[in-house]
Amino acid sequence: MKKLLFLFLFCLPIISNAQKLEVENTIKTFFVGFHAKDTVKIKSVCSEKMILQSIIEGQKGTRFEEEKPSEFYKSFSTFPADLKFEEKILSYNIQIDGKMAHAWTPYEFYVNGKLSHSGVNAFTLFKENETWKIVHLIDTRRKKQ
Repeated sequence: MKKLLFLFLFCLPIISNAQKLEVENTIKTFFVGFHAKDTVKIKSVCSEKMILQSIIEGQKGTRFEEEKPSEFYKSFSTFPADLKFEEKILSYNIQIDGKMAHAWTPYEFYVNGKLSHSGVNAFTLFKENETWKIVHLIDTRRKKQ
């Protein structure tokens, strides 16, 4: 019995780290699609019921915005072909409870190589049919002063 308990306690961190890696890879897939303006790839890791929200801090105060997923996906078709943007994720803090995960990811956002703004993304994911899907994404945005 002691050996079985030891084995369970030994394997628990390995299972937890594997789950965290799956969540991190889901978010990385989202950003691969985001940077490539590939809505098919983005949709592959997002729930159809995904909620998108932003808290934008500016000189005129702070505002809260919500965007429908269909508007988010459609916005990629309006970007000029020569526009280059990159969201650099600085770190991942991932917590998991059963079929729910939360990832806190500070970032810097660059447009044509120049820092535009920074903030944090908060992803909530749901494990559906053994696949993690993003169900909620809220971010903060602060312009470089």
